[in-house]
Amino acid sequence: MITLLILSEQAPSRYWQELQQEKDEAKDAGAGEGNKEPTTEEAEESKTPKQKKRKFKEKQDQNQDKKCISGKSDPFPGKARIPEDRLQKFKRKEKIKKPPHQHYKLRTMIARSEEASEMAQKQAARFDLLLPEEAGFLEGDEGEDTCLVSQEDIANAVDITSGAKHFNLKLSQFGPYRIDYSKTGRHLVIGGRKGHVACIDWQSKHLMCEINVMESVNDVKWLHSESMYAVAQKKWLYVYDSNGIELHCIRKFNDVLRMQFLPYHFLLATASATSFLQYLDVSVGKEVVAINTKTGRLDVMCQNPQNAIIHLGHPNGTVTLWSPNQKEALVKMLCHQGAVRSVAVEKNGTYMVTSGMDKKLKVYDIRAFKPLKSYFLPAGASCLSLSQRGLLSAATGDIVQVYRDVWSTPVTKPYMAHRVRGTVWGLHFCPFEDVLGVGHQDGFTSMLVPGAGEPNFDALDANPFRSAKQRQEWEVKALLEKIQPELISLDPTELGHVDRATFEQKHEDRVKALGFDPLAKVKFIPKFKKKGRSSAGRVEKRKKQVAHEDQRDIIRKAMEDKRKTEEERKNKEQKKTLLSSQKSALDRFKK
Repeated sequence: MITLLILSEQAPSRYWQELQQEKDEAKDAGAGEGNKEPTTEEAEESKTPKQKKRKFKEKQDQNQDKKCISGKSDPFPGKARIPEDRLQKFKRKEKIKKPPHQHYKLRTMIARSEEASEMAQKQAARFDLLLPEEAGFLEGDEGEDTCLVSQEDIANAVDITSGAKHFNLKLSQFGPYRIDYSKTGRHLVIGGRKGHVACIDWQSKHLMCEINVMESVNDVKWLHSESMYAVAQKKWLYVYDSNGIELHCIRKFNDVLRMQFLPYHFLLATASATSFLQYLDVSVGKEVVAINTKTGRLDVMCQNPQNAIIHLGHPNGTVTLWSPNQKEALVKMLCHQGAVRSVAVEKNGTYMVTSGMDKKLKVYDIRAFKPLKSYFLPAGASCLSLSQRGLLSAATGDIVQVYRDVWSTPVTKPYMAHRVRGTVWGLHFCPFEDVLGVGHQDGFTSMLVPGAGEPNFDALDANPFRSAKQRQEWEVKALLEKIQPELISLDPTELGHVDRATFEQKHEDRVKALGFDPLAKVKFIPKFKKKGRSSAGRVEKRKKQVAHEDQRDIIRKAMEDKRKTEEERKNKEQKKTLLSSQKSALDRFKK
């Protein structure tokens, strides 16, 4: 009996069948009514974007007010507050004054730009907590002087990886040596005075290439990546790849003594013995400009990383600032009583340090072009170099001294000191590493200087651990974002301002060339209307009406000017009559 009942029952319905039944019932119910009410989905679709946005915000607020899984409400609702000092650290620019309402497109563009800038500032301030590394300095015990701590003691005290960064290359046959680290700080190029040139991955101690150019070498410099470097030889400028193969011999650049590479402009700036400052665009291989400085031999040179201005030191004690856009020096500063021996500029472009034959080391504020500090060194400083964290290295003979906070507080003793095996010819701090490279008569020395390098690097700009594929991608992007040499100026913030005087002059020249004013009011053309309203007579009538309005404006303006001149004439006549009506003492003698 039970089995028969089970068989007579219908099979259990599925979920899609239930949904279909519900829809059919709703359709039947709706057909019976004259006006059916819209469903929730239809009501949502009929809403405007502003209403949808408002409802979305209300839902977000409701979700925030909801309690957590544990049953307790959040005691600190919303996003975490960012400290004001950290926000100021990542501030990019001041807010721009918005244009009038008629320039609505420009207003929206400025508003979007400011929103993106503010969001980037807040994100950078939040992610600053996640940066793992911190800069640490060498701290001695009570009464201990840190400059007496030797490199061997530091190498033994630190871990094996850091200790391996201190090493010596004995190359006494071809010295003294000029040196340069790549932008990522991974690769090193050294050039001996007697022709020896070598590229090294100095962290893994892998020799990339080693050649002898068979003539004297004045300077070496990495170009935009570690695949190319430039060598200033006795006669001309040469470019080699990382395998030691000669790529170019540039004969326009002769007798080059010093070089600087501007990475964001792809420009190689060279200073020669013939008093010429030349710029080479390495992306296209063409000379941009050649400037005759008329100041004699140029063997002291450095760049300002902030604005790409070249600083040159001269035998008469002056330091001049140059850009490729002007044939004359932007600034001339008298820094020393004797010849200038070396110049270095801080990475933020605020301070400049110079040393001269008068045995003085001077610190200048470039923003005001005024001296801040002056130190006397018994033997003078032949080479200067500034690290990313503001440490200053100065070489006097065969002794290298490192100073700390030279522009903020008076310095009485060096932070660190080290004696090398020959006269120092080149100094360079390694980017993102606590290492100072020293090129001298007897080869090369890598010094450990705690607190010198920036601990956190920007992987999109200079990544020490990038692969060959990443380097290729970065090179393409860097070429697309290349800054033109015309934009190099003493104050980079001026690029955002409009030169109104130049604009007016250009507009006048354009009017003269075209014979009419392109910005003048356009002649009225009536709009075409249908249903016989654009017949010839009606179109002419509309034209006359607009012309009459323009004519009325002209007549109104002319009448206003006439009224003003009439009033001025009447005022003058009244003054005259007043003066004539007044009796004077001489009137009695009139006949």
